[in-house]
Amino acid sequence: MNIKEYNKEDFWRAVILYGLNQATYKIALGESLIRFSEKGKNFISMNELAEDFFNMYLDRLKNGKPQLANPNRKTAMERIISLYNLNKLSKTQAIERVEREAFNDVIERFHTVDKVEIPLKFYEKTKEGLVILDNIYEVFSDAKNFELKQELKSRWDLLESAFEIKHGESELINDIRKFYLLKGYERTDITHNRSVLYGYQNGVCFYCAELMMEKDIHVDHVIPRQLIHNDEVWNLVLSHGYCNTSKSDYLPNKNYILKLIERNEYLIKSNHPISNKLKLQLGNTPKHRMSFVFKVYEDAQKVLAPWTGINGYNPVTDPFYKTFVRELIYNNT
Repeated sequence: MNIKEYNKEDFWRAVILYGLNQATYKIALGESLIRFSEKGKNFISMNELAEDFFNMYLDRLKNGKPQLANPNRKTAMERIISLYNLNKLSKTQAIERVEREAFNDVIERFHTVDKVEIPLKFYEKTKEGLVILDNIYEVFSDAKNFELKQELKSRWDLLESAFEIKHGESELINDIRKFYLLKGYERTDITHNRSVLYGYQNGVCFYCAELMMEKDIHVDHVIPRQLIHNDEVWNLVLSHGYCNTSKSDYLPNKNYILKLIERNEYLIKSNHPISNKLKLQLGNTPKHRMSFVFKVYEDAQKVLAPWTGINGYNPVTDPFYKTFVRELIYNNT
């Protein structure tokens, strides 16, 4: 590409109008860059950027419209603003979480259009923040570029409207998400649960029933954390990295939920100290515990896209499943 054939406005328009927008972060970053450049700043700390994002989304989300194309997920900004509005985070805590969670992709990919990085940059990333380059001052120094600012706002409106079309039953979905968000908590280190879970899975993956190697054991939420926002062991299993990645934030089918319920019963029937905690969380009887898990599963079905499982997996021939079912039958006779 001969950069001299294009002016700087062309590159800005390419990023904003033709970049791949699966969420509204790129538009928000564009607004921040304009706002800071108009203040004459040539450096933005990550904390400053986080505060600007927080204030921007706090106002923007009053319209209740989705900020992500995938109807089965919420952006980090949506989750943080929801927690703030529910009084579960102070403003300072919310801004800290924005700085920690919201910029993973957008800063690295802002200058990418159709998977190709444009040759002209509007900022450079450092460990401390963003260095604002002269290019953005030149694009927005003239009053005639009011049109570019309006294009940015219009693009955000357009994305929200497009995302909203994909989000069926949005009111019900938002109510369900808010319910679990209110009950949830921040991520914890779940790797310490490996030792608790490993023995009860006989060293095989929960999703494919094949043996796991020590270097490839992941702790996974069966009902995705994207919805339930907690790390309780009743919903945790061990899996291969591939199986975990394949499942991602999709909701597994009923066979896996039944398997999870049986696994929990196996844990409860053991002498492990976790037994009492599971009873406290799920209920005192198998019937109550099954009802609890199925209620969460039914809510998840309204919000999350389904995952049929690993090709070739059959619960009937799953040695792990058969092992603990036999144990349950034996202990109940």
